[in-house]
Amino acid sequence: MNDKELFENNCFPLFWLEDEERFAKQEPQRKDLQTLLAELEDIKNRIDEISAREWHLAKLVKFHNEGFAR
Repeated sequence: MNDKELFENNCFPLFWLEDEERFAKQEPQRKDLQTLLAELEDIKNRIDEISAREWHLAKLVKFHNEGFAR
């Protein structure tokens, strides 16, 4: 069976459209400690921002559910 017949019979695997370069073996990225610590600090700050937004939204939902928003 050729590729066209496979395509017409829906016999391609799920990843047939994926970019082949993505699956090529890649060398692991090496980063120095300072870069990793800076990235970790950015992640922590982002988590803090998201937690603050979550708390604020929870308060708004509570006010709405209790009828304070009228």
